[in-house]
Amino acid sequence: MKPINVKVIGTGSYVPEKVLTNEDLEKMVDTSDEWITTRTGIKTRRIAAEDEATSDMAYKAACKALDDAGLGPKDIDLIIVATITPDMFFPSTACWVQEKLKAENATAFDLSAACSGYIFSYAIASGFLSSGTYKNALVIGAEKLTSILDWEDRGTCVIFGDGAGAAVLTISSGDSQLLAYDLGSNGAYGDLLYIPGGGSKNPATEETVKNRMHYIKMNGNAVFKIAVNKMKETVINSMKKANIKPDDISLLIPHQANLRIIDALRRALKLPEERVFVNIDKYGNTSAASIAIAFDEAIKEGHIKRGDIVGFAAFGGGLTWGSAILKY
Repeated sequence: MKPINVKVIGTGSYVPEKVLTNEDLEKMVDTSDEWITTRTGIKTRRIAAEDEATSDMAYKAACKALDDAGLGPKDIDLIIVATITPDMFFPSTACWVQEKLKAENATAFDLSAACSGYIFSYAIASGFLSSGTYKNALVIGAEKLTSILDWEDRGTCVIFGDGAGAAVLTISSGDSQLLAYDLGSNGAYGDLLYIPGGGSKNPATEETVKNRMHYIKMNGNAVFKIAVNKMKETVINSMKKANIKPDDISLLIPHQANLRIIDALRRALKLPEERVFVNIDKYGNTSAASIAIAFDEAIKEGHIKRGDIVGFAAFGGGLTWGSAILKY
């Protein structure tokens, strides 16, 4: 695969102020701090305010990324928002973000690939930039997952949190590159992680609400097994395309779904703990925002410097999976 001369010139992230701890959840559902920690690695997660929509969080992360890049809203000509919790069916959340930013020169649209959404969006934006269609892209992963959680289902409500992350991409001279990416999906496993109600198949009715069909449904054990294998497979595919080995990766940023999945991936790639970024203990699973937030934190905390080889890996509902290798 030929490298794409695209450079990240700014990143930003936002998480809501409200913190929900495992101890808080013990009072809400039949669970315990020990049960959650040992099975997921999560200690706390952030909860958006009732009047705080996905576009609000995306906007705040985008503003930070633009400031970091030294660009203004009118410099952006492409906005992609990866999300499974849009403000509404339409218009797209990206259009609301465009309006909040006053980025009047931008084409804006959403992308739905669940937890893999940020990597999908990064690859698509890079393709647009390399073709010369656009000059500066704003790629955002943003989720208000607490708005689609069943707080009586301890298998899901303890896992997810809210937040947003953003990156500004532009064409580079080759000093920074997207070395390779690998994307995949298999709809045969769609019913392992999904929301059955609210769409055209099961429109909202009194019955769908009564049957709690508008919340996340997940077969955790089945998803876990497939996730470990597919994340390993997709990272290996990207490394082959980039012609690199695990030892060449300065930092791997996996989707923060479950600490056991992250550890299994790290062991499969024979990477030491210090070269795999983890923040799931603080934020839980934020779906499409997960890697975006972690990427920004890794840069701001000094874990990544210019010239480093960085890997992304994700897996989510669809089922979808993806990975990317970039020279930062």
